[in-house]
Amino acid sequence: MEDKTTEVEAAPRQAPPSAQGRTALLGAMFLMATSAIGPGFITQTTGFTVKLGVAFAFAIVVSILVDIAVQMNVWRVIGVSGLRANELANRLAPGLGWALAALILMGGLVFNIGNISGTGLGTDAMMGLDPRIGAVLSAGLAIAIFLVKRAGAALDKIVIGLGLVMIVLTAYIAFTSAPPVGTALKNAVLPEQVDFLAITTLIGGTVGGYITYAGAHRLIESGRTGPEHVDEITKGSVLGIMVTGVMRVILFLAVLGVVYGGATLAADNPAASAFEQAAGQFGLRAFGIIFWAAAITSVIGASYTTVSFLTTQQTSARVRSLMTVAFIVICTVLFLVLGKAPVKLLIFAGGFNGLILPIGFTAILWVAWRRRDLLRGYAYPRWLLGIGVLAWLLTLWLGWQSITGLQALWA
Repeated sequence: MEDKTTEVEAAPRQAPPSAQGRTALLGAMFLMATSAIGPGFITQTTGFTVKLGVAFAFAIVVSILVDIAVQMNVWRVIGVSGLRANELANRLAPGLGWALAALILMGGLVFNIGNISGTGLGTDAMMGLDPRIGAVLSAGLAIAIFLVKRAGAALDKIVIGLGLVMIVLTAYIAFTSAPPVGTALKNAVLPEQVDFLAITTLIGGTVGGYITYAGAHRLIESGRTGPEHVDEITKGSVLGIMVTGVMRVILFLAVLGVVYGGATLAADNPAASAFEQAAGQFGLRAFGIIFWAAAITSVIGASYTTVSFLTTQQTSARVRSLMTVAFIVICTVLFLVLGKAPVKLLIFAGGFNGLILPIGFTAILWVAWRRRDLLRGYAYPRWLLGIGVLAWLLTLWLGWQSITGLQALWA
């Protein structure tokens, strides 16, 4: 009698990530976070804290919730499909991905001039170095990261390390300034006033333009893609935004403590003034380190992500690295010629960031809704699509505000 056995096909299990895989995932999270935490992030947070006081806590909470809704969808679609945003857009409509890449390039170029300028301001506050020299040396460091043999691993370790440095130093200043934490917590839920401009500005600055895709594109290179890695993808997207949120909260508390104590901040550089008043010369040097770290990681994030839109996954790592180096060199030369990114160009690039978010996010949500073939057969969660659509409606309003702003700029 023939012995018959029934074979039960085991469901595919997610392999535990290796140490290298974990570092790459952490690197993707921190690349997303540190790309958002740039010189503009610090300036905006300080300005709104001075203007709104404890009520700014509500704007921070709302912006974090919207950011999570956006990034969970972006990471889920890109991570499961294994395709970059520009590749997905081209699959939906030929040429759409390259149009998105052109917008990313315009915004990334101008903002990177501002980021490089920020590294110079950071080295000035940190050690009194001439800003132009500091900017050139910082650009050289960024170039060196992309020229090493294992550029991806070096990038991951650098952004993780600098991200932690920013958080620890800012937390110390927040502790020193003794902010009214209880009052801020109350306003996070029951604000004394609601400022919609602050909310939309924070959202645009955290998930606008190239920042939206920085971590997700790095995730693809980590190799942790496909339906079997959904858990890691979800955790990475949420934790990346939470890192940004933590930095926003402790920076808010650091400045709030100084302002709440009745101090008047210097008009030309209120953030540096707040740190100095909280902890004296150490505070000023700490501000320099934080500002420089924020700027250099934004240079890295803007350059990496912009080039990822100008290439495909078939492009060799060496070619991508050389293109990234060339992008940094061009931005540095333009900074040296211009001195800084002209205000009108920065505003113009900011307007483009407001347009990039709804265009790219529309493609992401369409894939989630209608293109299961691009998601390798994965059944996209309806609840996630639902919160994504709500966030998308807000991005349309932000896009309209950007168009209005651009019209006013060039009127």
